[in-house]
Amino acid sequence: MTLLTESEITAWLSTLPGWTLSEDKTSISTSIELVDFVAALDLVNEIGRLAEQRNHHPDIDIRWNTVTLVQSSHSEGGLTRADLEMAQRIDDIAGIDHSDAADSDTDDDSDDSDEG
Repeated sequence: MTLLTESEITAWLSTLPGWTLSEDKTSISTSIELVDFVAALDLVNEIGRLAEQRNHHPDIDIRWNTVTLVQSSHSEGGLTRADLEMAQRIDDIAGIDHSDAADSDTDDDSDDSDEG
C-alpha cells in the first residue's frame, strides 16, 4: 500500500462528513452517536464483519451510545486508500450519506462568502 499525499487526503475528507485528520496526519477519526448501547454494539459488529472481510481493522472505542473509530494503516505508518475506502464503507453502514457532504460544503462556502 502507498501512503496518500496531504492533498489526496484532503480531497477524500471533503466527501466524508464527520471524519477528521489527526494532527500528525497519520489517521482519521469519527464519532457516531446512536440511540443506545445495543445500537452501538450492532454497528460495531457490522463494522467488525466488514473489517474481517477486508483484513483492514479500525481502532474502535464504545462509550454507551457513541462509537469512536480511528482509521490508519499501521503497517505503512499513515493513511492509504484502504483507510479512506473503509471510512466510506463505515459511513454507508451507519447510514451517513456521502453526497450530502459535497452539497453542504458548497452551501457553507456560499454562506461564508456572503458574510464577509
